[in-house]
Amino acid sequence: MADFTDKEIIITGGGSGIGAEMAVAFARAGAQVTIAARNEDRLAAVSAQHRNIRYQVTDITNADSVAALFADRRSLDIVIANAGAAQSAPFKKVTLVQWQQMLDVNLTGVFLTLQAGLARMGDGGRLIAVASTAGLKGYPYVAPYCAAKHGVIGLVKALALETARKGITVNALCPGFTETPLLEESLDNITRTTGLSREEARAQLTAHNPQGRLIQPGDVVATALWLASGEASSITGQAISISGGEI
Repeated sequence: MADFTDKEIIITGGGSGIGAEMAVAFARAGAQVTIAARNEDRLAAVSAQHRNIRYQVTDITNADSVAALFADRRSLDIVIANAGAAQSAPFKKVTLVQWQQMLDVNLTGVFLTLQAGLARMGDGGRLIAVASTAGLKGYPYVAPYCAAKHGVIGLVKALALETARKGITVNALCPGFTETPLLEESLDNITRTTGLSREEARAQLTAHNPQGRLIQPGDVVATALWLASGEASSITGQAISISGGEI
């Protein structure tokens, strides 16, 4: 594992799932990690897992809240925009409020996080956005989510060109269906709206992966650790699919 001793990292969406596991992994590798999310109880539980993790309650859809998260950070080495949310509905039933919610959390939140992080990042820093295979392809009943995640990948590709001369890399991680609390929420919605059992719903999601399994958070964490390391200094502007071969 790469050594991140004394590296300063901010991870949004760090109260559960992929973000929480990233926080613990980077802390164990020596980094000083700040996690951010809206739920203080979850943040505190993750922070308690390692002395190198601290937290700040943050709403990544609110510019003032994001500014406060970064306000006392003079220098940052790695910023990971991980916070996200998903809703599902047939496109014809999507309301403007639902559409805007998906853009606010999944796209505007990434914009605000990366912009604030870049302002405090020296040469050779790392900006990472957690997108989804929904940013590489389409899925039915989640059109706003797909649109937002496609936007994240466009943002990453454009920003990578702006920061290349400074050695700052900008990349997106694109996991397939991953065993997280967000997946459990998706299963709840599927069973509620389709009449499928939970096992049947899980099988449907698993079938998207040619390896016949759900992605594990550790798969995504390992990729993030590599992207943040010196070994990945030439990797920028990429949307890396972590999906068992799903296309």
